[in-house]
Amino acid sequence: MTLASTSASHVVPALPRRTWIAALASLALLAGALPLTVRAAPVDDAVAELQHDWEVIRYQAPAAEREKRFEALSAKAHKVSESFPGRAEPLVWEGIIVSSVAGEKGGLGALGLVKQAKALYESAIAINGDALDGSAYNSLGVLYYKVPGWPVGFGDKAKAKELLQKALALNPKGIDPNFFYGEYLVEIKQPDQAVAYLDKALQAPARPGRQIADTGRKEEARALLEKIKAR
Repeated sequence: MTLASTSASHVVPALPRRTWIAALASLALLAGALPLTVRAAPVDDAVAELQHDWEVIRYQAPAAEREKRFEALSAKAHKVSESFPGRAEPLVWEGIIVSSVAGEKGGLGALGLVKQAKALYESAIAINGDALDGSAYNSLGVLYYKVPGWPVGFGDKAKAKELLQKALALNPKGIDPNFFYGEYLVEIKQPDQAVAYLDKALQAPARPGRQIADTGRKEEARALLEKIKAR
């Protein structure tokens, strides 16, 4: 059996079947050696699906349904992380989703979950802290200012600031790093300084495919600004 390809400008001569098998084997080896950026489509698609599912639950699902739906999504995210070992992006999103389960659960019962999320963010940073515009730094920083400090939890406002500023340095115009740094400043009783960052969050460029999340985050920024003005 031979294969041939013809176009208006050239003819590729038919090759023996054994030659084609050898050529295809060489291409397969080459594909295995390609940089991750070239072979990124499957992990990008999986992460985009997690992002979309998360924002639908976070901003559109009834409050009574969110915990169970986040728990199911957490199991899905874990499978994605296992499917792409050595990639930071799934670990970041698994951490975000586990953090969201903790947020819905609340109280001391959520401490185990936030420790799990912390470990996921740290693993992502160890692989590539710059992935997803530094989202692991941002998300880990949020945990550090929201979780209680010792002896109950690992919360640490100074560590939170360090991590949040790393995220801002990587993505200075981004909606999330500006929003969360503004929220952090409110948390540490510096609301006047928070206004500039919350305004930047409102002016942040739209993220392709993230309309639900962008709309929800801007509503949160407006609500926090109103709270600052009303104090």
